[in-house]
Amino acid sequence: MTRPVPDPPIPAPPASPPPVSAPPVSRPLVAEFLGSLLLAALVIGSGIAAQRLSPDDVGLQLLENAAATAVGLYALILVFGPVSGAHFNPVVSLVDAILGGLPWRRFALYAPAQVAGCVAGAVLANTLFGAAPISISTTDRATWPHGASEVVATLGLLLVIFSLARSGRAERAPAAVGAYIGAAYWFTSSTSFANPAITVGRAFSDSFAGIAPTSVPAYVAAQLVAVAFAVPLLHLLYPNPSAHAVLPTSGGAR
Repeated sequence: MTRPVPDPPIPAPPASPPPVSAPPVSRPLVAEFLGSLLLAALVIGSGIAAQRLSPDDVGLQLLENAAATAVGLYALILVFGPVSGAHFNPVVSLVDAILGGLPWRRFALYAPAQVAGCVAGAVLANTLFGAAPISISTTDRATWPHGASEVVATLGLLLVIFSLARSGRAERAPAAVGAYIGAAYWFTSSTSFANPAITVGRAFSDSFAGIAPTSVPAYVAAQLVAVAFAVPLLHLLYPNPSAHAVLPTSGGAR
């Protein structure tokens, strides 16, 4: 009588890898707040310094302000890009959400953090130069050329950021964004705010970089118009992105 052959043991299923937890949302929010704060302090503080160092030469003041913003923005994107994408800009976050790179829930958290950071940065810049912490700007900038300039400046910024992100070249964004913003100071009559958060923040500093609160809605509206142009253009130019726009990139500066 033959002994029955036992069935071979069933191998145990391979252990599933531990779930990868998403980074806590607090880290990106802190990065967006701090980055926006430093961006506003950079833009406004360098404007105050330029005004004091070159009181009789507005062209030189603009050159000093633009140069400081361009190189400072490059550094800020390098610092905060790996944590939050270094948007610092609600329209950048908005386009990122529309294109599917940023969850809408996170966009709803990013935008207030960016605005609050820019307001805090304005207060910091005023304080660093011995001015009143809050001084409401009286510089009226709401003209048709300024509004058109904001559409162009913001559209160009969005194309720079997302063309690089959607073509797999996001690592070049820090230098490209800094260079574009530095140039846009000069080819737009508005000096390229291109950012609703920094626009609001600059209303809290009556200085070279300030903007009167009555001019803020026109600037923000122009920046949102640029979003309406940017999204279809990006779909047209980059219909099959090789990488989503989850950046080390940043949002506009001045």
